[in-house]
Amino acid sequence: MRTTNIETFPDEEVSEVLGVVRGNTVRARNVGRDFTQSLRQIIGGELKAYSKLLTETRDQAMERMEQEAEDMGADAVLNVRFTTSQVTRNSAEILAYGTAVKLE
Repeated sequence: MRTTNIETFPDEEVSEVLGVVRGNTVRARNVGRDFTQSLRQIIGGELKAYSKLLTETRDQAMERMEQEAEDMGADAVLNVRFTTSQVTRNSAEILAYGTAVKLE
């Protein structure tokens, strides 16, 4: 599945707009991870465990969005965006969304 965060692919034409597609996932922090990351906050530096968690979460949301587009018969997803929201005190949702299209 081809994806882009712009309105079209250079030198390609959209033959059909299939509609909005989305993929989301909700993840919670891990108590053990929170403890080790709290120590990291004291000494400074990147919170690598959280960076890894967010990367995995974005990848999963993107995969789910691409699967929805594929199920619709799309060749590509245009205008891909991400958003996040807090679900509970220790969990957040990552949402990937865009426009599923067929290309000529």
